This record gives sequence, C-alpha cells and structure tokens, in this order.
Amino acid sequence: MRFHLRFYLHYLVLLGFSGVISIYGPNQRAQKTGDILLGGLFPIHFGVASKDQDLAARPESTECVRYNFRGFRWLQSMIFAIEEINNSSTLLPNITLGYRIFDTCNTVSKALEASLSFVAQNKIDSLNLDEFCNCTGNIPSTIAVVGASGSAVSTAVADLLGLFYIPQISYASSSRLLSNKNQYKSFMRTIPTDEYQAIAMAAIIDHFQWNWVIAIASDDEYGRPGIEKFENEMFHRDICIDLNILISQYIDEAEIRSLADRIENSTAKVIAVFASGPDVEPLIKEMVRRNVTDRVWLASEAWASSSLVAKPEYLDVMGGTIGFALRAGHIPGFKEFLQQVHPKKSSHNEFVREFWEETFNCYLEDSPRNEDSENGSTSFRPLCTGEEDIASVETPYLDYTHLRISYNVIGERVRFDNGSELSANYTIINWHRSPEDGSVVFKEVGYYSVHNKNGAKLSIDKTKMLWNGRLTEVPFSNCSEECEPGTRKGIIDGKPTCCFECTECSDGEYSDHKDASVCSKCPNNSWSNGNHTSCFLKEIEFLSWTEPFGIALALFAVLGVLLTAFVLGVFVQFHDTPIVKASNRELSFLLLFSLICCFSSSLIFIGEPQDWMCRLRQPAFGISFVLCISCILVKTNRVLLVFEAKIPTSLHRKWWGLNLQFLLVFLFTFVQVMICVVWLYNAPPGSYKNYNIDEIIIITCNEGSMMALGFLIGYTCLLAAVCFFFAFKSRKLPENFTEAKFITFSMLIFFIVWISFIPAYFSTYGKFVSAVEVIAILASSFSLLACIFFNKVYIILLKPSRNTIEEVRCSTAAHAFKAAAKATLRHSSASRKRSSSVGGSSASSPSSSISLKTNGNETESPSTRRHSHKPRVSFGSGTVSLSLSFEEARKNSVK
Repeated sequence: MRFHLRFYLHYLVLLGFSGVISIYGPNQRAQKTGDILLGGLFPIHFGVASKDQDLAARPESTECVRYNFRGFRWLQSMIFAIEEINNSSTLLPNITLGYRIFDTCNTVSKALEASLSFVAQNKIDSLNLDEFCNCTGNIPSTIAVVGASGSAVSTAVADLLGLFYIPQISYASSSRLLSNKNQYKSFMRTIPTDEYQAIAMAAIIDHFQWNWVIAIASDDEYGRPGIEKFENEMFHRDICIDLNILISQYIDEAEIRSLADRIENSTAKVIAVFASGPDVEPLIKEMVRRNVTDRVWLASEAWASSSLVAKPEYLDVMGGTIGFALRAGHIPGFKEFLQQVHPKKSSHNEFVREFWEETFNCYLEDSPRNEDSENGSTSFRPLCTGEEDIASVETPYLDYTHLRISYNVIGERVRFDNGSELSANYTIINWHRSPEDGSVVFKEVGYYSVHNKNGAKLSIDKTKMLWNGRLTEVPFSNCSEECEPGTRKGIIDGKPTCCFECTECSDGEYSDHKDASVCSKCPNNSWSNGNHTSCFLKEIEFLSWTEPFGIALALFAVLGVLLTAFVLGVFVQFHDTPIVKASNRELSFLLLFSLICCFSSSLIFIGEPQDWMCRLRQPAFGISFVLCISCILVKTNRVLLVFEAKIPTSLHRKWWGLNLQFLLVFLFTFVQVMICVVWLYNAPPGSYKNYNIDEIIIITCNEGSMMALGFLIGYTCLLAAVCFFFAFKSRKLPENFTEAKFITFSMLIFFIVWISFIPAYFSTYGKFVSAVEVIAILASSFSLLACIFFNKVYIILLKPSRNTIEEVRCSTAAHAFKAAAKATLRHSSASRKRSSSVGGSSASSPSSSISLKTNGNETESPSTRRHSHKPRVSFGSGTVSLSLSFEEARKNSVK
C-alpha cells in the first residue's frame, strides 16, 4: 500500500511538471551546459500581446511582442561575462560555467514560467525519481539566477526562488520592497534601491525651487513604493503634489486620454515619473500627439534612457527631460563581442535569430515568420541573406557608449552597506537634440552621491541644461507666484500649503528673500524699514544734552542756580541789614543752598540714564525739596508764634532759638533721607532700555518701586501742605514780613505743579517722563525763589531806604495797633451784648481811647493825640478808627 501511495504521489508530481520537464522552460532560450549552471532572466520583449480571454476555452500562453534591443544586449553581457570567466586561467580554473537564459517579456507570468524550469530541475533532483524514469537528461541544477530587470517581475520571481533557497541577483530591480530580507532572503542586486532615487528626485525639485508637481507611477511593485517614498520626501520639504496618477502599459486609450486631459489642465509644470519605459510610453505618445511642450519631465532610472520614449520625434515634447542614470563604464572587448553576433555562429542562443530579423527587418529560413508569410498573414519582410552587416544599422543594441545596466551584469568588485544594499551614485542626464543628426543625446549635467564625505550631495551644472529642449531659463512650477522680499506666504483656506497669498510683513518683521514662509522678527535693537526687507538700528532716545529741549531745560536749571547764587551773594553782602536779619538770615542761607540743590538735581535727569544716575536723581530731588520746604516751614512757624504770642517769654526764645530751628530742619530732612535709604536698599532704581516702542529704543530709569517714589513725593507734599497752612495764617503779619503771603502763593504754585505732575508722569513715556519731572522741579524751585527772595532783593538793591530799623519797627507797631484794635473791638462787642441782655438799654457804650507809643509804654490822653507826631489809635462810639502819623522826615524818606 505504501508503495502504491508513493508511486501515485510521484506520478502527480511528474504530471504537474510535465509541461516544464519536457523542454525545461519556454521554447526560446539561450543555453549552454557546464559544471556549474547559472540561470538568467532578461526582458527580450517589452510585453505580451493582449487578447480577449474566452472563459469557455482553455487558457493559452500569450505571445511576446515588441522586441527590446537593450534587453538582448543585457543578455549578451551575461554571456560575455561567462565566456570571459571560462577563458580565464585564474578565475575558476578547471570549472566551466554554463547558462540557461530565458525571456521574461517584462511580465510576471512569463518570468514565473521561466523560473519554474529552474525550480523543476532542482526539485526533480531532490525527489529522486531516477528509479521511475530518466528525467534529468544530465542537466545540472541551477545554482543561482541573474535577473530579472523589472521590480514587479523580480518580486514574483524572488517569492518563488526563495522557497527553494536559490540565490537571485538582479541587475535592474530597484524597488525598496526588495530590501526586506525577512521576505526576500535569497535576493540581492547590483543596483541601488529606489529609496535613494526618490530622495534624489525630491532634492532636484527642491534645488530648482519648484513646489507644485505632478506625480506619476507605474501600478506595480516598482512604481507604487517609489512614488510613496517620493511623496514622503516632498512632504518633508513642503512641496505639494497636484496630481497623483498610476499608469500601466496595458491601460486603455480612453483612460490615457483622460489622464492627459488632467495633466494638460494642471498648473503644475513638472512631472515626476516612477515607471518603466513600456508603462510610460502610452502616456508620452498621447502628450506628443497633443504637442504639450510646456512641461518638464523628471524620469526615474527605469525609463530615463529608454529607447521606447527617447526618440527624436518625441523631443519637441520630451526635450529637456531630467533623468537619473546609473554609473556608466567601459567593458574591454565587449564592442567586438556584440559585433560578432550572427545566426549561424550562435547556436547556443536562440534569441539571435529574432534579433537578426528585427534588426534588418527580414526573416530567416525556417523562421515562424516565413510560415506566416507563406500563409499570407505577413508579406512585408524579405528573406534574410545572412550577409547583412550589423555595424551598418543603428540600434540600441550597439549603443555601447553608455553601458549602465550592462555594466551591472558583468563581474566587478562592488560595495554593499549594512543592509546588503549597493551604495547609491547617480548620474543626472538632460535630454538634448544632437545638432548633427537630430538624435537624442543624454547630456550629463550633474550627479547625486549618497555616501559622500559630507553626506548626500546633489550637484547640477545649470549652464549645461536645456529646458523644453531649447530654453535656458529655469521653468516656473509653483502653485502661486513667488512672494517678493518684504512679504510672506499666507495660507489660503481649502488649498494646499504650496498655494498661498503674499502677505506683507508686520511692522518690526522682515523677509530678505523671496518666498519666505515666515517673516523674521527684527532684533530688539532694530526695526523694519518701509518695505520690510531689512532691519535698521533703532534710534536711541533719552533726554539728551544735545537736543534743543534738553539744552533749554539745562539752561533754565543753570539760570536757577545762578539766580539763587546771586541772591545768596546779596544776602551775604547785606547780612547785617534789617530785612536780612528779620528774614532769619541763617535759615535763609540754608534755604538758598537747598534751592541751589533743587536746581542742580534737575540736571541729573538730563543725559543718557546710567545706573548711578537713576539711583541718585530721585533721592537728590526729594531730599533737596524737603530741605527747602523744611526751612520755609520752620521759618514761617517761628514768625507766626512770635507775633501771636502776647508777651514773648524766655520759653519762646528758648524753644525757638536757632539751634532748635536747625534741629527741626534736620529731623524733617532725616525722614526723607531714611525713605531714600530704604528705597535704595530694597528696590534700587536702574537704567532700563524699552524695546517695545516702534523704531526707537527708550533708555529710561526703572524706579524700582513706584510706592517708594510715591512716599518720597507724598512726604514732600505733606510738608508743603503744613507750610502752606502756617504761611496762610501768617499772611497779615507786619509789612516787612509779608513774605508769608508770597510763601502762600509759592505753595499754591507748588501744589498746582505737583498735582499736575502725577497724571502727566504716568501718561507720558520715554524722554518726556524725565522732562516732565525736570519741568516740575524747575517750576517749583523758581516759584519759591521768586516769591520768597525777589521782593527782598528788590528792596535791598533798589529801595535801600526801606531797609532800615525804623521801617521794621514801624511795621511791627502798626501790626500791634491792628491787633490791639481787633482785640478791643471784640471786647466792646462782647460787652454790648452782655449789657443788652442784662439791662435792656439801647444807649451807646462809653467811648474809650487808647494811645500807644512805638518806643515805650507811656500813655497819652485823648486831648493830646491830635498834636502828637506819634502813631495813634482812637475808638469812637460804635466804630473803630485808626490813624497813624509819622514824622515828616520819615514820611519823606519813605517817599
């Protein structure tokens, strides 16, 4: 039973492989025996004939069509390499290499049909069927396969060969899917992966500053992964794809026309194509028919030099195409080998017969074409003589000047990276028209090297390039017109990021190049110019010594210092005169010194603020003003107390002596000093540059603590208010002491100035903050100087007759008379009210009279008053009359 089962099993295997074992693959092949057998898969045809499938009939093998001269040259390069090895005494001595090469027809089905012959032979050896039949025919197993070309074909073949661990080395399959060693363990290649080609293609687009392209890929394992990687690169480079199209050589004409309409209507002028020559040919034919000449084609390596599309008649549309090509090389002896091909000399290569017929457009004897001709199906080709000269015909087969794929099929030392991938180095070519014969010339214009010393490098010589076959200017392929310097790209809703509108940069921002994505912010010390293309240094602003405003304020401050110094000099010169003495000269000297300090403190507010200036100016101003107002306060209060005291006692003189006055001034000032010390310790002011203002940098002082500044000014205003109160009460003192009235007026000016200062200070900025405070300081200082001292200086210098002791005494006596009269009047009124309430009498109160002498306590009778030359005060019934008489000489002197 076991024997029968084994027999039936072997019979089924033989039956399954019977179609393959009998001829070991497709009918047409190149085969030569040897000790070691190498398989080969080459695209001798571009495709297969399409036919309608009859589902009721048994499927038949399709016919390969469109002869591929380049594919046959690749096949010849493998045979050439094997012959070179067999003829070498150093390479594989005593071992002969054989080969079995099949045509894939650039399709998966034909490639798998050929691959089954490799697998079948190896499998028959492993099944040990020799006891049943002689199946091997002394043909050794295939130890490795060279091929295939297309990535889609190699992927299918690798799946099959990998099951039987047959090594496969491809010379043209660049799909990045084949880099998966977990799936394709026995696959290797001598061409770089498309991973690098996609990056290089995106780099070229970026190099020419295009951002609006069309992406086309073949609908197979070559095009789809390649264009996917390309799209990822485009995304990272902010380049947009307008159309994404999949194509195939078997697509129908209606769909081709539809795709051509979409491409023609697109605003993108650059078309990147990841496809093979056969797949892209139908689309290019349609574009040529429509004469669409304003496009730039970017070709992947698979069709960059394909003879299907690189035709002279296509150059009006395809001229200027940029393509990637593998490194070309020279193969010694290969030219002669190619020229030796002949049907009679190539018994091991069945593909030579068809090559000969396609080259010379004839048919050989016993050729299938001859049978078709006899049957009347074809009559357009003559019979081949066999004497035709291969060198007299121009075909891609003899184009050995740029051997690229062929160079990948022969033996050479190559380097692989850690992923068993070949180092990527591409030559960038540009399609030109030959001036001699009008043929297509692949002009080398640059290169792309991945494993460069400094990383991946793209180099293109633009001077060698032609666009659209004849233009030298780089075409424009952007969704929007480029934005000029001074503008940036603005997003349009519903559009890709590459479609934008140009928006002017905001103030303080700039763009110095075209197509700026964002406007750069100017540095803090700069501002954008009018058209926002660059930045200029901001003007530095502060209250300068050189500007007219600063000069004017400084002049007023110096004028105040000089005037105050002048008054001080006058007071020092006339320090023994009555007016100076009556003005409390010691406090007046201190007051004038403080005014000099006030005027001088305003100068610290002018000039570029430095840290030391910022720390000095507010304390100097605050302490100077407090010192000034303290002197005025003590001085005014002393006079008020002296004159309001009915009988000045020793107690008054003790407490209001000079030492106490200076002590009070010191205490008042010390409070302000302590405020400044605490301020400088906890939150010291410092210079500050304000960059937030357009076109200028304001250098000002950061006060550190606005609360401390408020305390400083508030304390000053508090003393001023107290001083105003005492001055207001003292406004009716003797005439020489009417400075109280002026002090009152000066305090009013002081309050008006500093009340106005607060809103002005907080509503201005920049140098005007300092200017406002300087103006307030100068206005306050000038009001104090003018109101308190100018009247006295006027009398001292221009009215010396009033600066006498008699004048002072006369004023004092007059004030005493007035005070006594008021007191008597109040007393009389009170008495009348009491008499009226007690007796009800309406009679007048008795008359009373008082007489006082200015220099003594002697009283005079009423009868002698009218004859006296001394001041007199008399009271009548119900009224008060005051009469003052002076000696004639004194009257004249006053006049």
